[in-house]
Order: sequence, then structure tokens, then C-alpha cells
Amino acid sequence: MHFLSNPAGIKEFHVLKKALREHLSSKHSDQALRQWYDPLTIVMSKTEKRLSVLFPHAFFANWFQQNAQGAFEDALREYLGEGYKLDYSMPNAGRATARGFSTPLAAAVKNLDIPFGRQFTFETFLHNKKNEFPIASAREVVKQGDTPKYNPFVLCGNSGSGKTHLLRAMANEIAHHTDPQLIFLGSVEDLASLYEETHEGDMYAARRHLGRYVYFLLDDVQRFRDFPMLQEEMVFLFNMFHDSNRQMVFSSTGTVSSYDFLDPKLKSRLEWGLIAQIKPQDLDIRVRFVQMRLKHDRLRLSKEQTFLLCQRFPDFRNLQGILTKLAAYRDLMSREVTDKDFEQILAHTDDRQGSSITPETVIAVIADHFGLVGKDITGTKRHQKIVQARQLAMFICRQLLGSSYPSLGRIFGGKDHSTAMYAVKKIKELQDSNKDTKHLVTELKKKCLTQDS
Repeated sequence: MHFLSNPAGIKEFHVLKKALREHLSSKHSDQALRQWYDPLTIVMSKTEKRLSVLFPHAFFANWFQQNAQGAFEDALREYLGEGYKLDYSMPNAGRATARGFSTPLAAAVKNLDIPFGRQFTFETFLHNKKNEFPIASAREVVKQGDTPKYNPFVLCGNSGSGKTHLLRAMANEIAHHTDPQLIFLGSVEDLASLYEETHEGDMYAARRHLGRYVYFLLDDVQRFRDFPMLQEEMVFLFNMFHDSNRQMVFSSTGTVSSYDFLDPKLKSRLEWGLIAQIKPQDLDIRVRFVQMRLKHDRLRLSKEQTFLLCQRFPDFRNLQGILTKLAAYRDLMSREVTDKDFEQILAHTDDRQGSSITPETVIAVIADHFGLVGKDITGTKRHQKIVQARQLAMFICRQLLGSSYPSLGRIFGGKDHSTAMYAVKKIKELQDSNKDTKHLVTELKKKCLTQDS
């Protein structure tokens, strides 16, 4: 029996669609929703955690993809949370499924998760025309296909130009059609740690571990200067991924051709594929970035203060650091940042670094508060007090430093990114529902900022 011919199915369809519409109405006008949301048929399988969207006809499907798909999927992520999958389809009388759906428009089911940091997407990467080529290239690389079109793909740019953001955006886009567990995303330092610490120098065990990944994304190629012994191993890994048609993406500060410290075999391989240069961000892009962050953090700054920040701090990383510091000051002092506060905070901030808080700072502060040592928090002990301290440390690192879930996993003893996600979600829920937890988080943040100064 057709799903929508079943009275229970019709009721469930209308309840779900109404709830989603109410969620969307906070960001989109009623006229816009009538245009692109109301024509959709939406069916959800809670047991499979899968959402199927049926278009009325092919013309509407093409229009939706160009004009509304991004906003729709962002709203679904906010409403449904982690773990859901999505497929799109159109009516097809000749090839209908049991639910009355045709073959999905996309060959693969799409994951709604953003496992490598919600803030790292192509849509949130601010740029103007001079950086259109690297963006277009990155989008092309992550399109699903049997054989990589550009392998390797190398992103180059100055420190703070947005390379890491774009690398993580690519990983998040790949995760829409691939299990995140099959995506390696890390830095050269992370790679070295995997060999030396995780697998205790067992080269073959590390190779077997890396061999299970379908995608390999490596940040900070320039750090091979500090790990010369790793370069020969990287040549082996490169050949392994390239020969099996698995996509590789690298990022580097500066151009690969200028790296005289690279092993010639590795250098030549990195130059095989497509190299895209991210040019320094212009003042207008930095202003847009600050305005976006101010809106997100509900932070008030004057136009003059905004321009001063953008002129003084030349890249996104520095701007992010100082904005985090200003927002934290506002939250901890329970008042808006005054002109005097703004001037004092800038006077005590290094132009080269927005914030000197590190994960080690957070871990040390929380360990001291709970009467522990740092190794307890980054270790594997499951005592209740240690677990609470570990979860708080992960949450505060995420809030003050913007650390991604995979990064948190590595920082806290090589744990899986899902462990970090659970910890952050749990503390957030406790903070929202428990005044004592909220007070504790506030006090710990204040201690971390005090250490920073």
C-alpha cells in the first residue's frame, strides 16, 4: 500500500512537514516557504534515521537544487541533529518504489552530519573574485565519482588565508556521501603522532591503519621540515592512495616548488596534480568575516572598532582569536564591551596572535580545579570525576578555541571524534538545564582567560 494512502502515513507526513515548516519560518518568509518548501513531499523513517524528499516534477527539482537546497539542508541539520541521511527523488510511474518514490536523483544517499566542524563549509568561506578558482577547484575535487579528477589537489596560501577552513569544508562535503570514518583529516604533526605514539613506532601497523581510509586530507605540508624521516613514508602512502584511485588533498603555507627541504620524490608527486593558490584576503572580506562573527556571537562593536580590528589583524585566524576573547570577556563580565574595555583588551593583545590560549592551558586549568594532573584528563581512566573533567575540557576547548571534533579527539589521547561530540553535547545540555554546571563552566572559562593574560 502506498505510504500516503495509509491514514496513519498521511497524519505522520503532515505532522513532520508542519514541524519542519515552523522551524524554517524563523529564518525564511512565508512567501519563500510557499515557493520552495510547501510543494515538497517529505517522509521520514525514524528507525533508519532517513529522510526522503519527493519533488513534484523535474523542473522544480532543478530550481530547488540551485536556489533552496543549501538552506533546506542547513535547517534539517539544526532540527534533526546528528546521524540522519537524506535522499531526493521524483515521481516515476514506471519505476516507483514501495513508498511511491523513484530512484533518488543523486546516486548516493546524502549524510546531513557536519563531522569536521559546523563552521567549516564552502558557504561560510568568505571570498571575492580573486579566490574563485581555488573555491571552484575544491568543489570539483569533492564531487562524488569513481576516479579522482585531480589527484593530488594542493591548496597553497599564506598563514591565516583560510586553507584549513577550505580543507575542512572539503572533508565535510565528502562526508555527505561517504562515511566520515573513511576520511583521514589531520596535519603532518598528527600523522607523525599516529606513527610514533598511537602505533608506538610500528610502521606496518600505522600503514594498515591508514590503508582503511578512502580519502586522505593532510594540512601543513611545510611541517615536513620538522619531520624529515616521515617524508619517505609519505612517498609510500602517496603511491598507495594514488595507485588505488583514492583522493588526496594537501595544504601548505607557501608554494611546494619553493620547499628545498622536501624529498625530491615527494616534491615531484605533490606537483603531479592541481595546485591552487589562495590569495590574501582583502579588507572588505575581513570586514564581512568580523560582521558575521559579531552577529553569531551577539557581540556589539562600532564600525570604527570593526575597521580597526580588520586593519590591525590581517588574517582570519588572528581575527577569530581576538573576537573570541572579546565575546568571552562580555560573557564572563556579564556586560557589553565598553570602549575602554576594547582598548585595554587590544593593548594586551599581540598583533600576531588573537589569543594565546591553548588546549594545554585549558587542560591545566581544569586539572587543577579537580585536583588532577593533565595526563588524567587526556588518558583513558573512567572514574566519574575524571570523565567530568575531560568532558568539560573538551567543551571549553570547543568554545574558546573552536577546536573541531577530530582535533579534540587527538588532543585528548587519540579518542574517536564521536566521543568528543558526545562530551560537548552533554556539557551543553547540562549547562542549559543546570545552574551549577553553567556557573562552573563560567568560572573555568574565566580561569583560562586569566591564564592567557
